[in-house]
Amino acid sequence: MFEKLKSGLSGLVNKITTTELKAENLRPILAEFKINLIENDVAVPVAERICEEMEKRLDGVQVKRLEDRKKIVRENLREVLLETMLTNDKIDMLKAIEEKRRRGEPFVIVFVGINGTGKTTTIAKIANFLTRKGYSVVLACSDTYRAGSIEQLEEHAKRLGVKMVKHKYGADPAAVAYDTISHAKAHGINVVLIDTAGRIQTNRNLMNELAKIKRIVKPDLTVLTVDSLTGNDAVMQAEEFQKSVGIDATILTKVDADVKGGSAISVTYITKKPVLFIGTGQKYEDLEEFKPEKFVSMILR
Repeated sequence: MFEKLKSGLSGLVNKITTTELKAENLRPILAEFKINLIENDVAVPVAERICEEMEKRLDGVQVKRLEDRKKIVRENLREVLLETMLTNDKIDMLKAIEEKRRRGEPFVIVFVGINGTGKTTTIAKIANFLTRKGYSVVLACSDTYRAGSIEQLEEHAKRLGVKMVKHKYGADPAAVAYDTISHAKAHGINVVLIDTAGRIQTNRNLMNELAKIKRIVKPDLTVLTVDSLTGNDAVMQAEEFQKSVGIDATILTKVDADVKGGSAISVTYITKKPVLFIGTGQKYEDLEEFKPEKFVSMILR
């Protein structure tokens, strides 16, 4: 994972280590590094911020020994990357679910994202994650347009042994979501996971319909799934969904196949919302809680 990003970061550390830490010496190295970041799917404003911060922090730093210099460069880069990826919003999903369970209310999560990002599979993975933690789950198929969407979610529900609520194709997606929440309340189910149509982010009607679902069901969390392999497009999708619908968090899918890794750095910075999980394969268990500290340690080898 993220081999190209790792190599770009280690190249920067080595180049800066062998130069005098002055702005005029750092600028050409950082300009080259910025291009490397952008080539590795880091969004332009994010790449610019990282390079500006590095120049600011390293300019004029006095270091005697080469080894110490390497350590200083690496530590500053670690801090800058972490600051880029950390948000003020901290989401402890299990704690929030537990609080609602104590009150006898279902915790409602709406999943949004365009077709092909692995949204429905991600919902199944979250259902598996929650049932293993001892919570009861019901799925809502509010994707009532895409051919095969109901059958796809139904198949996951069967495999996982959880209930799914559906209407006919072409039905009102908000009505499906509402009925699923009513079912959860009536049967004491802890969590409602709502699948929505794969929106093309510029399609205004579909965005309006998503906003309608949110207005009617008042979800506890709205989670965007983005495909890390789409790079800067993933960042643009995240920005558009945040503006049009409002999201609370993202889940990055297909991370196991991502050699670049830039979207993981960019999505949080652009949306100011945390990445909750990353998808690391096809199996239901291939879902990891995302920890920025762990991610930064991995790419700064």
